Amino acid sequence: MVFSGLSPLVIEDVTDEGERIVVLARTPRDAAICPICGASSGRVHGYHWRTVADVAVDGRRVVVRVRVRVRRLVCPTRGCRHTFREQVPGVLERYQRRTARLNRQVKAVVKELAGRAGSRLLAVLAMGLPPAHGPTLPAAHSVANRRTPRVIGVDDFALRRRHRYATVVIDAEAHERIEVLPNRTADTLQAWLRAHPGVEVVCRDGSATYAEPIRRALPDAMQVAHRWHLWHNLCEAALSEVKAHGCAHTGPCWNPAIVSPISIGHDQDHGSRMGYRDQKVATRLPILASTRPHEAP
Repeated sequence: MVFSGLSPLVIEDVTDEGERIVVLARTPRDAAICPICGASSGRVHGYHWRTVADVAVDGRRVVVRVRVRVRRLVCPTRGCRHTFREQVPGVLERYQRRTARLNRQVKAVVKELAGRAGSRLLAVLAMGLPPAHGPTLPAAHSVANRRTPRVIGVDDFALRRRHRYATVVIDAEAHERIEVLPNRTADTLQAWLRAHPGVEVVCRDGSATYAEPIRRALPDAMQVAHRWHLWHNLCEAALSEVKAHGCAHTGPCWNPAIVSPISIGHDQDHGSRMGYRDQKVATRLPILASTRPHEAP
């Protein structure tokens, strides 16, 4: 039951190495379908090994690595003779270093907690993922069967601050992320909007970066500024106005008062300190007397 997700494979050996569990497996000797002509082939051209990560076992902080021997087959059709690697649907995905079920778990975490927060949680769950790889995973989700939302939100975020940025598209009504675009250029967003008609309202920031591609791709859609940007712009304008009408000659009105502490040298004796106190009291007595009400004669 532990390796039930690897049932399409033939498990030959399992080794516990302490920090990780190594599973040695191979594909079954069934015939595979040629991706070019669709013919069935069982003729082996060669073998190669794939090492992919799988889900953790029994909640332990271990990494399960499946070392799979995959066949390269030759198509028997005359005129094709194409060599191809067999695939294991539901277990091994093309160009992936994680099993399909581990990919689903990682994407579920990244969908809720992207960046460093998601990376820290994945490390605790023994599904380590570099922070820079997190934002790229939701882009692999297929949105072909997803209904285009009526209201979307568009904003940019930094993959590497001042160097590389991407664009996130969310369903503003369901509060779900539906797409991550690889950059924040106008052409990329415009192409995505043209491929997903039906959007009626687009919520964006106050800049003109996304305004023009939205207008070109969705001329009838309503563009709405996000309320955070409205409040931010209002606060910036209010602060600028206060600074402009502040104390121009004496400096800003909110400068903190600087009170110099009165220090007494450590080399003074107790008598010197008492004399200093008596002197301060003597200077304050006339002030206190002047503030008292005079008695009637």
